[in-house]
Amino acid sequence: MTPSEQSQHALSLCQLAPVIPVLVIENIAHAIPLAQALVAGGLPVLEVTLRTDCALDAIAAMSGVDGAVVGAGTVLNAGHMEAAKTAGARFAVSPGATPAVIDAARVHDMPLLPGAQTCSEVMTLLEQGYTVQKFFPAESIGGANALKSIGGPLPQVTFCPTGGISLARAPDYLALPNVACVGGSWIAPKTAMLEGDWGAITELAKAASALPR
Repeated sequence: MTPSEQSQHALSLCQLAPVIPVLVIENIAHAIPLAQALVAGGLPVLEVTLRTDCALDAIAAMSGVDGAVVGAGTVLNAGHMEAAKTAGARFAVSPGATPAVIDAARVHDMPLLPGAQTCSEVMTLLEQGYTVQKFFPAESIGGANALKSIGGPLPQVTFCPTGGISLARAPDYLALPNVACVGGSWIAPKTAMLEGDWGAITELAKAASALPR
């Protein structure tokens, strides 16, 4: 799968809903009910970050939930890419982009959403064929205004901004012509998961899935 094909696939996923939940799962028992709650709320594309010991097991479990399209986030190296693929991840997200990560995406035929934050980084990825990129950490590096400015000279790149975005901030990004969707962790708060309040998470997902774009 070429970078261009990876970006086409990533764009098709971004178009399924205005928000991709960014999930940190610390208890494997939470994986399936969390995925079910999010899908029920209208958010089928789920990014499970590789930040916890049970993340790969969570990807495997959640991949069996009807309607869920599960990918791996915080993919930092070739080992992460291979493990994510083996676990059943259908896409990969990285906070940045290195030659090793990009090569691993090609080797394992994995759609990659690579991260960038400067015009030089965006241009470097664009030269390789990545027309869909992650803008991270969005709120810390200028937010929607920065992404709007990048869209001036680089309108051919579409972004999924992630990092510090809330329900209140999301519409500012989604209104931009160079944004396909946003990534957000607010939809699955740790407290709700610890309490097993899956209904609350479904309601948060419904509010996110109803955001205009």
